[in-house]
Amino acid sequence: MDARSDDLGPDRSDLPDLTAAAAVIFDLDGVITDTASVHTRAWTAMFDDYLRTRTEPQSAFTDDDYHRYVDGKPRYDGVRSFLASRGITLPEGTPEDPPGHDTVCALGNKKNGAFREVLEAEGADVFSGSLALLDTLRAAGVPLGCVSSSKNCRFVLASVGLIDRFIDIVDGTDAAARGLPGKPAPDTYLACAATLGVDPASSVMVEDAISGTESGAAGGFGVVLGVDRGAGADALLSHGATVVVDDLGRFVPDWTGVAGEVIA
Repeated sequence: MDARSDDLGPDRSDLPDLTAAAAVIFDLDGVITDTASVHTRAWTAMFDDYLRTRTEPQSAFTDDDYHRYVDGKPRYDGVRSFLASRGITLPEGTPEDPPGHDTVCALGNKKNGAFREVLEAEGADVFSGSLALLDTLRAAGVPLGCVSSSKNCRFVLASVGLIDRFIDIVDGTDAAARGLPGKPAPDTYLACAATLGVDPASSVMVEDAISGTESGAAGGFGVVLGVDRGAGADALLSHGATVVVDDLGRFVPDWTGVAGEVIA
């Protein structure tokens, strides 16, 4: 079933019943927590600083760049993808490179340092509709998983008191240790489904990134649920989403919140 959030309004009759799923596996940034905005700020600051060092003129990093080249991908993949869009090639380097401008890994490490600084100073916010859905699914006994390209995933979940909600978590650290390719490949989501002991075809995966909905479609998930936090409903639908909403609170019968509302 394909559906757009603006077609649904308050009528939830067209939405799948997530409490009937074998499991629901969530992305983190932009789906559960509003950390995608922190990531965007960190990526923008890092890339703009780097682009100013280039001898050839370069336009600033934009929100469109974030959604096209970075969102949902492992950190170094995002660096590499954006640089390629500007015709820039850097040596790969190693994950041990200090933050800087000399290698792909150095740029990625600089971005991560900026992200951690903002997060530690300001904390993370949770989308109220997402929290309401997590409560609803837990009450219904639906197994929950979390998959994130971020190596900060467990740190963020612990900081907002939600880490114990998930039976299994597959994050960027796990993917690197297990040799799992990141999104848009389906491997991290399939690994989580395997640990939960569920068939992807009977399960739901939830994403706000185009690379994420592509991974859900490639993995054969029964419902690939897109949350439009800026990527655009049409883009998510054309890249694998089977249904798109503007807020996960749409799946909670008594939810009265506002789309995108966050709680500290």
